[in-house]
Amino acid sequence: MNSKVLFALGLFFCLTPWASPPLALLAGLLFGAIATHPYKNESHRLSKILLQSAVVGLGFGMNLQEVIHAGRSGFLYTALSIAFAMTVGTLLGRWFRVENRAAFLISTGTAICGGSAIAAVGPITGATEDEMSVSLGTIFVLNSIALLTFPAIGLWLHLSQTQFGLWAALAIHDTSSVVGASAKYGAIALAVGTTVKLARALWIVPLSITTAAFKGSKTRIQWPWFILFFCLAAVANTYLFPGAVAYHFLSNAGKLMLVITLFLIGASLSPAALRKVGPRPLLQGVVLWIIVAVVSLLAIRAGWIRI
Repeated sequence: MNSKVLFALGLFFCLTPWASPPLALLAGLLFGAIATHPYKNESHRLSKILLQSAVVGLGFGMNLQEVIHAGRSGFLYTALSIAFAMTVGTLLGRWFRVENRAAFLISTGTAICGGSAIAAVGPITGATEDEMSVSLGTIFVLNSIALLTFPAIGLWLHLSQTQFGLWAALAIHDTSSVVGASAKYGAIALAVGTTVKLARALWIVPLSITTAAFKGSKTRIQWPWFILFFCLAAVANTYLFPGAVAYHFLSNAGKLMLVITLFLIGASLSPAALRKVGPRPLLQGVVLWIIVAVVSLLAIRAGWIRI
């Protein structure tokens, strides 16, 4: 069957009531495995816009007081976990003999917010297109695994929705996969996961500035403006006509855009892209991710990290 037809069918599936974030990602991965992406460049640009728009849309379903509470409570955990992930990632990169820039990008993506952090920091470090592709490929592979497995692990371990949302925000790379996994787990998990993850994403700014200072780079830093709009949407839903029909519509639109985004991300992961990642960067990313996920889970279950 023509790849354009398959791609159109995948998008159509995303619009049906049966679509969910994990299923949309799985559909994208299946498409990427059996067909050549007909709109790869356009899809990459669109997925970034849709993800940011989805996050803003989801803000219309959030309560500002919950956002502030989760962000304030998670600040210290976020700072410590970022420092931990960056340190361990650097050591693993040296151990597995991964090229320095690629190792730094993978560590950054794991520590903060996946592809968004890599896209922001990559140009500042002078990373090549191949290094960016390798780092993004590694992160997206692990994102796919997390989105498909985390909800099942959470149910198996009997995590509460608050515990799961916090774990997803600390252990899953990209905002899209955090939101997708949390939405699958429940409404409270979605609120906690989204707010803590967005608070985590704010660390792109100081890390980008620090990286630019050490590298002597004058590259323009990409500010995560969509986080501000997410907060404004939560303000509107909390204080300006709470529960309005328009907010409900915008929140549902955000969920739909997230489903489409995950299909587009999955469709971009072709076998050739996975082969390009190579064993060493992927091994660094996998081991770092497992360490971060296990340590954060143990800390949450022990009550050391809580909201």
